[in-house]
Amino acid sequence: MSANSTRVAVDIGGTFTDLVAVRDGTLSLEKASTTPDNCADGVVDVLSKSDLTLSDVEQFVHGTTIVINAITEREVEDCALVTTDGFRDVLDLTRANGPDMLGFRYEKPEPFVPRRDRFEVRERIDQAGTVVTALEEADVREAVAEIRERGIETIAVAYLNAYANPEHERRTREVIAEAYPDAYVTLSHELTEEYREYERTNTAVLNASVRPIADEYLTTLETYLDENGVDGNRYVMQSNAGTSSFGRARERPIEMVESGPVGGVVGAARIGDRVGEPDVISFDMGGTTAKTSLIEDGGVDIGTEYWLESSVREEGAPVQVPVVDVVEIGAGGGSIAWIDRGGSIDVGPKSAGADPGPACYGRGGTEPTVTDATLVTGRLNPEYFLGGEMTLDTDRAHAALEPIADAFGTSVREAAHGILQVVNSKMAHALKQVTLRRGNDPRRFVLVASGGAGGLHAATLGRELGVKEVIVPRAPGQFSAWGMLLADRRRDYVRTLVRSFEPDAAEPIADAFAAMVERAREEFAAEGVTAADIEIERSVDLRYSGQEHTVQIPLRTDESGLTAAAIERTVELFHRRHERTYNFRLEDPIEVVTLRLTATADAPNPTIDALERDGQLADARRERRIVDFGAERSHETSVYARSRLPTNRSFEGPAIVEEPACTTLVHPDQTCRVDEYGNLRISQQ
Repeated sequence: MSANSTRVAVDIGGTFTDLVAVRDGTLSLEKASTTPDNCADGVVDVLSKSDLTLSDVEQFVHGTTIVINAITEREVEDCALVTTDGFRDVLDLTRANGPDMLGFRYEKPEPFVPRRDRFEVRERIDQAGTVVTALEEADVREAVAEIRERGIETIAVAYLNAYANPEHERRTREVIAEAYPDAYVTLSHELTEEYREYERTNTAVLNASVRPIADEYLTTLETYLDENGVDGNRYVMQSNAGTSSFGRARERPIEMVESGPVGGVVGAARIGDRVGEPDVISFDMGGTTAKTSLIEDGGVDIGTEYWLESSVREEGAPVQVPVVDVVEIGAGGGSIAWIDRGGSIDVGPKSAGADPGPACYGRGGTEPTVTDATLVTGRLNPEYFLGGEMTLDTDRAHAALEPIADAFGTSVREAAHGILQVVNSKMAHALKQVTLRRGNDPRRFVLVASGGAGGLHAATLGRELGVKEVIVPRAPGQFSAWGMLLADRRRDYVRTLVRSFEPDAAEPIADAFAAMVERAREEFAAEGVTAADIEIERSVDLRYSGQEHTVQIPLRTDESGLTAAAIERTVELFHRRHERTYNFRLEDPIEVVTLRLTATADAPNPTIDALERDGQLADARRERRIVDFGAERSHETSVYARSRLPTNRSFEGPAIVEEPACTTLVHPDQTCRVDEYGNLRISQQ
């Protein structure tokens, strides 16, 4: 990059749109309100607010919630499904192992394509890829004619066993192009080459349903960038912790389903690596949601068994593309508190969002939110929200909380603490999902907290889980955007290949991987990346013959390629990991189920440099004010300006650390130190 080049990342959240820019090693930060009616306007606003010279931008990375919002709110485009004869009802059948099989009120999720818009075509390919019944092209033409007459512009094609042989899906696209050239067409095998027809079909349907939305959004954004002279590389954050081009994002928008939250996970992993803590719990609390993910040995957990909106009672919708394992709940600063039918306080998932926002914003909101409760307890400075850019109205916050206080016959302050206890309980439950419920002891992890509201709750949650330490990095309010600048360009390729995993399997497995490598090189070459700049990692999903569940094992080849010796080493590693995971090992034959290949290309990343700031703690103290800590009573609390805190110094709670986009709370029984990188490190006294 040139000496004056600028790298920019913009992340759209439910309440705010964040910008992080790196210019000559200097970090620039900005925030603007998210514009739900047209998210691209929020991106334009935050770029306009910054002091950037847009023509100097040589790398633009973007994370967006447009895909996840469209799906969860069911604001998707009408879609038609073309599938194999006899498999029209796959979307209704779903899976037999539902989450609440004994619940008499359980209902299966409503398919994204109504039955009337699903069309069957005579064709059949078996699991080995052999054509059993040739494609009946007349059926395709008849279906397309009906789809076009109904005015449906998006079509998903998902044939049984297309993962093993995609020739019928490819020919179907050619037939559609002849009869309906303006249609958006998604082929299931281009998204995933894994088996399981329900998951693959639903993934194709979701991708098709959001393609027009993503296309329009990215076109609007690109037009703005073009008009302002931004002709550098443009990337979109993907759910697999890597980035891709705008062009690929248009074709495969489902790969952006967790685009925003993943940036925070990438950033948390990098922070952990820098401070020598490879085991990290990433916690990101914004205005609408709270997200958490686990990082072990420095590695981000990525899988293809991802279910949107899944819970103990709701089945959710499967997405069979590589996604970082993120647990997300509707608990953010803007989450609305309400009284349920049992007469108890509940919080979320409904949010006041960016418009009108919490009552204390003074923009017309009247319902009580987490931010209103936080303000009432004195934890937020009403004159310093967003660095003083917005003034919070304490009286409106009180008024919003009064109905809840009246319902329980308590004071507004007590009602506020009730709301905070409920939201903290929900977030603690999410954190336990990725730790205790998966056999991970949180005491060996550090909690890296980010998001505009993360610092206000992290110390409370860290204490409840018993983590080693809570780390609040620099610029936590824009942390996800910063994490996006750390992401490399990445492609994940997954292919089902069920067969015995023995030394004589080396050659066919090596051939299958070779085809995947060639595909990766071709796709990267289209973006100007040479084969020499691509790093390849291979892994296999193995299981004991006759079992259902698999264990993913890295596949390390010899200099001569995949040999019988490499197979034997991988088998021994499988035995050890299976025993660690399931507490037993067998002498049964082993099968390979899935081949996985990850191809990455380095992108210019900002560095985490040491920060030297001398001075006295007294110089950083802004004021002392009374803060209500609930069960820990009210305390006169020191309020510090983070930008003036000296490095390598400690101070005891109770304390509050303020910065423009985040406030960090330190409890009376905790100690906070500022490390050599400017991170806040909170621990129990």
